[in-house]
Amino acid sequence: MRPIRIALQLQPQHAEYAKIRETVAEAEELGVDVLFTWDHFFPLDGDPDGRHFECWTMLAAWAEATTRVELGPLVSCVGYRNPDLLADMARTVDHVSGGRVILGLGSGWFDRDFTDYGYDPATPARRLDDLTRALPRIQSRLTVLNPPPVRRMPVLVGGSGERRTLRLVAEYADIWHAFGDPDTLRHKAGVLREHCAAVGRDPDRIEISGSVGGGPSPAGEPDDLGPKLRDAGVSLFTLGVSGPDYDLGLLRRWLAWRDAQ
Repeated sequence: MRPIRIALQLQPQHAEYAKIRETVAEAEELGVDVLFTWDHFFPLDGDPDGRHFECWTMLAAWAEATTRVELGPLVSCVGYRNPDLLADMARTVDHVSGGRVILGLGSGWFDRDFTDYGYDPATPARRLDDLTRALPRIQSRLTVLNPPPVRRMPVLVGGSGERRTLRLVAEYADIWHAFGDPDTLRHKAGVLREHCAAVGRDPDRIEISGSVGGGPSPAGEPDDLGPKLRDAGVSLFTLGVSGPDYDLGLLRRWLAWRDAQ
């Protein structure tokens, strides 16, 4: 069984960057295993035109400001950047960090991100088409970059669509991230195992990340939710916090729960 890890998605909305940087340092000091941000161009709640920062530029700064935590986007939309360029950006941040990047990828969903920045918002099916085409391109580009990534960079794919997304997880992902209660995740994990069997992949090679608080994810105290998600196969427990003031109280409780197991 995989060891329990705790991840924090630090949502870069409504906050001064100095506060974001301070919270990154505090989270690493507390012992978080992974720091994620999101890949949006506008806040997802509160003032829709509130303060906000771009994903990959900020990840490069986090890579310099930290020494231990893994870091990455949860998740980077393949429709916002040429996939080969995205691979190069991730490889560069991986070197800045000394080999700590997790490359989170997804198809995007927030229409304003697309329309305000001049991208085709398309339909969910066409966005999945883009992700299907982008994943092998990113994989191929990572093999020819000079220098290559510091390590074999773990790929995280987000989403729970049973027919297409979980098939992509089976083919390409080292980590699968999903929202849902324990029963839902248990069912989805079973579907993922079926896709892994179809492509000849050992499902135990894929780490499962489940959301445990913040944003649209299910809320619950560690002692209540943690064992249920663990039983469903989750080993990376991911919670989100939003600005302008980042309350890490729930993170402290999840870290204490991890350490008590």
